[in-house]
Amino acid sequence: MVKVRQDHPIAADGQVDIEAWINRLDHLHSQSDRARVDLRRAAELSLSLAILQSEDENNWGDDFSCFRIGLEMAEILADLKLDQEALVAAILYRAVRENKIALVEIQKQFGDTVSKLIKGVLRMAAISYQRKESEQRVLGNEAEVQAEKIRKMLVAMVDDVRVALIKLAERTCAIRAVKNADINRKKQIATEVADIYAPLAHRLGIGHIKWELEDLAFRYLHPEEYKHIAQMLDERRLDRQQYIANLLESLREHLRWANIEGEVTGRAKHIYSIWRKLQRKSIPFSQVYDVRAVRILVPQVRDCYAVLGIVHSLWRNVPHEFDDYIASPKENGYRSLHTAVIGPENKVLEVQIRTFEMHEESELGVCAHWRYKGTDTEVDKSSYEQKIAWLRQVLEWHEELGGDNQQLQDDFRSLDQDRLYVFTPEGHVVDFSRTATPLDFAYRIHTDVGHRCRGAKVNNRIVPLNYQLNNADQVEILTGKRDMPSRDWLNPALGYINTPRARQKVQQWFKQQARDQNIAEGQALLDREFRRLALLDLDFETLAKKLKFQTLDDLYAAVGASDMGVGQVLNAAQKIVDESNPQQPLLPFKTKAPSKKKSSDFYIEGVGNLLTQIAHCCNPVPGDAIAGYITLGKGVSIHRQDCSNLLQLQTDEPQRILKVEWGDQPQSTYAVEIIIEAYDRYGLLRDITTCFDNERINIIALNTISDKQKSTVDMQVTGEIRGIDELSRILTKLNQLPNIASARRKH
Repeated sequence: MVKVRQDHPIAADGQVDIEAWINRLDHLHSQSDRARVDLRRAAELSLSLAILQSEDENNWGDDFSCFRIGLEMAEILADLKLDQEALVAAILYRAVRENKIALVEIQKQFGDTVSKLIKGVLRMAAISYQRKESEQRVLGNEAEVQAEKIRKMLVAMVDDVRVALIKLAERTCAIRAVKNADINRKKQIATEVADIYAPLAHRLGIGHIKWELEDLAFRYLHPEEYKHIAQMLDERRLDRQQYIANLLESLREHLRWANIEGEVTGRAKHIYSIWRKLQRKSIPFSQVYDVRAVRILVPQVRDCYAVLGIVHSLWRNVPHEFDDYIASPKENGYRSLHTAVIGPENKVLEVQIRTFEMHEESELGVCAHWRYKGTDTEVDKSSYEQKIAWLRQVLEWHEELGGDNQQLQDDFRSLDQDRLYVFTPEGHVVDFSRTATPLDFAYRIHTDVGHRCRGAKVNNRIVPLNYQLNNADQVEILTGKRDMPSRDWLNPALGYINTPRARQKVQQWFKQQARDQNIAEGQALLDREFRRLALLDLDFETLAKKLKFQTLDDLYAAVGASDMGVGQVLNAAQKIVDESNPQQPLLPFKTKAPSKKKSSDFYIEGVGNLLTQIAHCCNPVPGDAIAGYITLGKGVSIHRQDCSNLLQLQTDEPQRILKVEWGDQPQSTYAVEIIIEAYDRYGLLRDITTCFDNERINIIALNTISDKQKSTVDMQVTGEIRGIDELSRILTKLNQLPNIASARRKH
């Protein structure tokens, strides 16, 4: 039998009374009948899994069984007014994490959303497993900077605010449960909570969770200081809260007498916050005047001073403890009145008075409380802070709308992050731009590691060097004995390097090579590229002068040393051709006319030059799945795929139905003939056409001639190319395919 804490309702058989427990949740957050059914099913499943759990599997005792912790997590989230899917995910999360039930089984029983929430929390948990406590300098950063990066990684990984809240609830339960654990386990959990999750709760604005996490972490990390401050407070926290509640009621009554419509809130300062203030200001405990604090919000500025008069008439103010930040705002724009008074029972009380507008500015504006007084380090305004702001805003929407936030979640997912965070093999965090590759990672670790890089493993799996890294990947670089960067790394079309630091390091390496070698390499690169693009009639001396080089050898040396990119040379060559013969540009072919939806900024792909019109029977809008119907004399009529008229037409005249889709405004395209010489093999044509498809290049003609005796094949492919850069990119991709001898533009 699974034992549970007595604060859960207990049935006659000694088990938790699940129905009574759900009714208690209803007191916090009204649930529908469907939600009650899901919660009951989840709780019963978790209980059955916990019963199978043996005592020796449960290292922390019954307080941390998967069932027990699931109920506590759900109670925390219900207090935050989350929906039933988040509560179900919380109840079952520990069971999935402890491998008592498979995630696929959760998906079958409770749906995709619950499964995705649990999966998201598991991803966040993986960071905790990999992180290693170390005070040494890593990559030039102190341990605190590493903790900041881990916090940013957590935010970057979250695409649903409920994931972050479930994880915070789980860590809250975890630190509550370690009271009977050994000292090392206590410190391990407390350090993680103090470094990562308390600051995250602070940034999300969830004050009561932040305070509890900070106090418990402080209790285990600094037990002597915790006991000392608790003794100085000389009263229980519940008593302090009751004192505040009585005080608030008195203030509300006086505001009603003065006909001031205000909002009065208060809190008892938690122990960790008191300790931080003592450390930061180096003052004795007797000078901490905000152990108890009250905040009064009023409509107008004049009401602030009227309320100040009421407060000072009720209680004697503490000398030198009044600040008028309304008349003289702080440098960051913060405005408020601060005063300290001797309240009832001769206890010191801090009072803050401000307007609703000032409060909103202090919480959400440039002077937000969490930006100038947070427990984590100062960061620039970035996508990280934007996403934190979104998390806080979505949390407020949760509270206002009772958890009905599907549209808000869709809006939240549209927020992009421009940084990603990955692990070194030792568990340290490195941050990059979104498009970073293992080569970028190698040069971020050390220049020599980048120069000797021969391969990479991501999450213990071999990957190409141009693999796009993802958040929370663990990257290991495989190195050789000699420095041997490849010039292909500098080719943007191949995507090996995407950070300026790595590109600069590779360029510097090639600069140090002999000039003669650079000239030979540069000449070979340009000759090969110009042959592929069929630009054989250029005056290369003129091209060198156009690029401000004294001699052609200087140009070759710059290209060979990667000071000058091949793309820059091609752009200059295109200008020379266009200036010398304006009637015949570099891509001298007729532009394909775009297909535009009538009287709109939207375009339809798949109808060529045919006239298009939107069907009035279903009025599709961009984003809807659509199809086209060829009318008689009126072009192509665009319908939604679920339109009843279109479904009938598909049955009656299927030959007149076109597959179309929404598209962006098309660019000018040119018909370019590409010659491909290859050794014949199975799947060759498929690989070639897939290459064009991946680059979104339309093939308008293809001719193939095979030689069975030599096992060779010559192809001439005509594709619609948007520019010289795209032509260079597709030729590069084609030349990398197996069995391709050469791919070049037809001269």
